[in-house]
Amino acid sequence: MDTRQVIDEIHAALTTFRRDIHAHPELAFEEHRTAERVAARLEALGIETHRGIGRTGVVGVIRKGKGSRSIGLRADMDALPITERNSFPHHSRHAGRMHACGHDGHTTMLLGAAEVLARQADFDGTVHLIFQPAEEGDGGGREMIEDGLFERFPMDAVFGMHNWPGLPAGHFAVHAGPVMASADHFEVEIRGHGAHAAMPHLGIDPVAAGAALVQALQTIASRTIDPVDPVVISVTQFHAGEANNVIPDRALLGGTVRAFRPEVQDKVEQAMQRICAGIGASFGANVNFQYHRGYPPTINTAAEAANCAEVARAVAGAAAVRTDMKPSMGAEDFSFFLLQRPGAYVWIGNGPGEGGCTLHNPHYDFNDEIIPAGVAYWARLVETLMPAGVPGAATA
Repeated sequence: MDTRQVIDEIHAALTTFRRDIHAHPELAFEEHRTAERVAARLEALGIETHRGIGRTGVVGVIRKGKGSRSIGLRADMDALPITERNSFPHHSRHAGRMHACGHDGHTTMLLGAAEVLARQADFDGTVHLIFQPAEEGDGGGREMIEDGLFERFPMDAVFGMHNWPGLPAGHFAVHAGPVMASADHFEVEIRGHGAHAAMPHLGIDPVAAGAALVQALQTIASRTIDPVDPVVISVTQFHAGEANNVIPDRALLGGTVRAFRPEVQDKVEQAMQRICAGIGASFGANVNFQYHRGYPPTINTAAEAANCAEVARAVAGAAAVRTDMKPSMGAEDFSFFLLQRPGAYVWIGNGPGEGGCTLHNPHYDFNDEIIPAGVAYWARLVETLMPAGVPGAATA
């Protein structure tokens, strides 16, 4: 039985597993049921299994042959704090929690690859199957690294995959360089002097200062950063006041910054600090600016991206692999892995991206028809990077 036959044989069981995970979503670092189901399946396949890595993470280890090469394959497990609006039988059973980003599908595809690799695949080396918690903003990847992931499970390269609505089902997109942006956030407190709204000259209006600040921050992208360097600065919160006839004494602003290069992050932070100080001085207000670094940009290494593109073409055909898609200004904590090891993060098409198919939408659902393509990609990647009979084979 060849690899494709094995995948076809297990597709129905994998779909059932995926839908069970979808029906029982768990938020960051609460993935106890999901992690236990993953670990139990790995153990049933005879795979060496390690629980509790980065709190709720799971790592499976498959060794074949005598090769010294080792790679990691990563899938995320957590859900989002969203109330699902679907009515199909496998909808979320928990209000306020939903797999709205397809992590249930990512986990399932990697589990399917685990079965193929354990039963059928022919390779020489070690594969680490990384089931990561808390991708959605809580930095589960960083937590696994701090818990000794790369020391306990040495690997020469690490790879990730995410479904992508809008890309045809089962197609792939591979980037040689940036894939996803950084995700920093900021908070601004503007302290003025409260007054009667009919007598504004007796106060210092933090609302007016905040409005000016929102406008001024938009000039950073257009007048401070090189036009060829993408950057997004979005003020997403503005809280001030409680009554129509009162000028408040305080306003709070917050938002996010996205970029693809650390140097751009530095310039943005410095420019924001300068503008906040200037707005405070011009309005006579006290402005407290706080900038917090979040996820770094996700940047593929060129050699590993080239290998991934080659594997994707072998699985889906040359016409089904894009290497020219623009990166996303969204963020991913797989970026922490790529700061530690070479690797690549690819997109697999989930189908049309209109309406409820979009990520983080209450009507989203992972497309079970792409499970075979994802499983085949993972298995082929392992066999390509660590071919049997080629000791020490390395990524080119």
